Amino acid sequence: MAVYELSNNYLSVCVQSKGAELCSVKNKSGKELLWQANPDVWPRFAPVLFPIVGRLINNSFNYQDKSYSLSQHGFARDKEFVLIDRTQTSLSFELTADEESLKLFPFHFSLIVSYFIDDNRLKTTYKVFNPSNDSIYFSIGAHPGFSTTITQGESLSDYKLIFPGKEYLTAEVLHEGLLSGEQQKIELDNNTLQLSPALFEKDALVFMNGQIEHVQLVSQKSGNCIDLDCEGWPYFGIWTKKGCDQFVCLEPWFGITDSIHSKGDLTQKTGIIRINTKDSFTSSFGLKFQ
Repeated sequence: MAVYELSNNYLSVCVQSKGAELCSVKNKSGKELLWQANPDVWPRFAPVLFPIVGRLINNSFNYQDKSYSLSQHGFARDKEFVLIDRTQTSLSFELTADEESLKLFPFHFSLIVSYFIDDNRLKTTYKVFNPSNDSIYFSIGAHPGFSTTITQGESLSDYKLIFPGKEYLTAEVLHEGLLSGEQQKIELDNNTLQLSPALFEKDALVFMNGQIEHVQLVSQKSGNCIDLDCEGWPYFGIWTKKGCDQFVCLEPWFGITDSIHSKGDLTQKTGIIRINTKDSFTSSFGLKFQ
């Protein structure tokens, strides 16, 4: 595994080749803004979720009368990517199907993950290309964790989320990581949701129907602010580990966990993306660090 760095007068960003995973974001003051993958708490930084987002019912799916086993969030986060392009302001990594991946996911693909910095902004782009003569089906998503202990003495409860223009949000209730079919209305106070460990006692907050396209994570102690823009992304997750007050993940998704009523047919999965032969899918989201 190799680690590559991008830097300018505002940001220093590091990405590791394993999983093409963002592993450090420091501001001009040298403060680390990204969760640092403490193995005793949550051992990841900002994994790329592919070729599924969330869980599959029975951890498996069916395609063309065959069953395939695939663990939560897919395999890309644990695969070694190849650096295919590097400039002073960008890094691009590629993962392609191999003998091992085809046993889990019976499709040939090229996944390119790219990072771009511009002043205090970081843009992430995912491109999935179908090189085969058949359609492919997949989901993709982001899972960046942000530290809530940037300033000494801070914790999760010192942070709030601001959703511009929103009076409330409707979250999907999970049952053992799957969509239960129940919903929870989350009232916002002046577009704001106060964070606390209690919010995540029953797992992640999951949102459908493009409810979240812009959110700000703001410290009420230090004023640190991270602004996430994911216009056009249909699903979104907010999560921290149960009982944890050290980080929060803000997760734009093109795809979502299975329902408890799912039949397991990959082609009918909620949120699944289909790409025809020799076609591609591209999506991007942006982060601004203030």
